[in-house]
Amino acid sequence: MPQLLIRGVPVETVQYLSRSLIDELAAICECGTDNFTIECFSTTGIFNGEPVPSFPFVHVWWFDRGQDIRDRFALSIDRHLREAGIEESEIAFSVFAENSYYAGGKPFG
Repeated sequence: MPQLLIRGVPVETVQYLSRSLIDELAAICECGTDNFTIECFSTTGIFNGEPVPSFPFVHVWWFDRGQDIRDRFALSIDRHLREAGIEESEIAFSVFAENSYYAGGKPFG
């Protein structure tokens, strides 16, 4: 945990940036890279009744780590996407309460 759910970005682009991105995010969060998951969704947007490419969007699910870490995390994602040729994207964070997140049937908090 954290989980990055990415849409509107080609799978090949996510594969290309995944290793360096996760290394950097792990350093920001001061945790191991094995704590992260990335899922890339192939989606099609619809505008005015026609299919259009989906807007690049990263949804981050995680345990809250404070504003400073969140800001640095978002900047890292944005920079990696830009370096991979994705000029514009949006990033949103959703927070899990540790006592509401279970692994193996047991809550984290």
